[in-house]
Amino acid sequence: MKTAQIDVAIVGAGSAGLPAYRAAKAAGASVILIEGGPHGTTCARVGCMPSKLLIAAGEAAHAASHTAPFGVHVDGSIRVNGREVMQRVKSERDRLVGFVLDSVETIPAHEKLTGYARFIDDGLVQVGDHTRVRARSIVIATGSSPAIPQKYRALGDRAIINDDVFEWNDLPRKIAVIGAGVIGLELGQALAYLGVDVTVIGARGRIGPLNDPAIKAYAEKTFSTSLRFEARAEVETVERLGESVHIRFRTDLGNVVEESFDYVLVAAGRKPNFDRLGLKNTSLTLDSHGNPIFDPHTLQAGKHPVFIAGDANGVLPIQHEASDEGRAAGTNAAHFPHVFPLIRRAPIAIVFSDPGIAMVGARHADLAAGSFVTGEVSFEDQGRSRVMLRNRGLMHVYVDKTTRMLLGAEWIGPDAEHIAHLLAWALQMKLTVDAILEMPFYHPVVEEGLRTALRDSVAALTASE
Repeated sequence: MKTAQIDVAIVGAGSAGLPAYRAAKAAGASVILIEGGPHGTTCARVGCMPSKLLIAAGEAAHAASHTAPFGVHVDGSIRVNGREVMQRVKSERDRLVGFVLDSVETIPAHEKLTGYARFIDDGLVQVGDHTRVRARSIVIATGSSPAIPQKYRALGDRAIINDDVFEWNDLPRKIAVIGAGVIGLELGQALAYLGVDVTVIGARGRIGPLNDPAIKAYAEKTFSTSLRFEARAEVETVERLGESVHIRFRTDLGNVVEESFDYVLVAAGRKPNFDRLGLKNTSLTLDSHGNPIFDPHTLQAGKHPVFIAGDANGVLPIQHEASDEGRAAGTNAAHFPHVFPLIRRAPIAIVFSDPGIAMVGARHADLAAGSFVTGEVSFEDQGRSRVMLRNRGLMHVYVDKTTRMLLGAEWIGPDAEHIAHLLAWALQMKLTVDAILEMPFYHPVVEEGLRTALRDSVAALTASE
């Protein structure tokens, strides 16, 4: 067995691991990048990009079938060719993965190892059955995997995760989606727009990342118009019957529903990929789930020269956050014992649904009651939104009573992904609501709805004085 002595070992070559490698190299450290699974990053292979390809196909089908209100009539039916849909999803996905693989190929051969890593002791990692790496510092960037509750495991290939969707050759006839988080909403609605009979079954009223009660209520009503949406249901039994799955669930009204589906898409959350690492062989402090306890600011595990970055740490499982964390972890690993806190960007979360969902800054649930005012706008009568017949949505912005600074916002509505960036930039620049309102707003654009919400918050501030 070979042995390598190195400054920094990085376990995982994904959205956090690759930036960690580049940052550690830039800091002058000798580095080895270790990957046991497929290269190409979760985002490119089974996450952000293939899901957006499926969503784009769904939006095209939905738009084509909703032209009549404009006086534009499509004679005949809209035909969705599932094989062609999935062929484009896979071919474009493979092209995007290829770009990542090309960048991995540029890494010198002596700086990368293929195989799953397992700790032998502190600072010593065995890769497969061929190499042991003694490292001064280690970055764990092993990502996360979908969590599959035990009741669905017995369904075999009829229980699928989002990874499996992007390997389909054709679209199914009928599917149940377990979980109303971001993945469940995005894929569920995209499939419904493509003609698949979709039922989304949530457990505790969750709707993506939303937590403002008024916005959640509006979103639940809205999604119920595009697919069967049970936000508060309890799955009592699941059973495989041949090539289908029979599900019995109880709604929040107490109604019992029994139906059969081609597949069950389990989108009930994710868990960090620590199982193979042999962390019990180290002196790291582990929590009750066997996960290393770490500082979310420095990403350091206790006093050890070990740093946890990206989805593996579960702090902000978003691609750009993983990249930022990877760079910070790689830099800290290279400079250890000199460790610096990560300077995070303004929080931003987006669900690519129709209408879109976005959250910026502080969550409504985390704001102290009485310390802020809420500005509101409905997009139902907002000019440009109504012109485009995309006039569904409700937005809340939160402004501090004392400083008049923007604290955050939460909404569902048209062009949410673009408005979210404007607000995130304003938040990171620490602008007051008054300063934001001094910025230009063109007419007629959807962003005028944001201006209405901000003006409403100013009125609320005046009323509270």
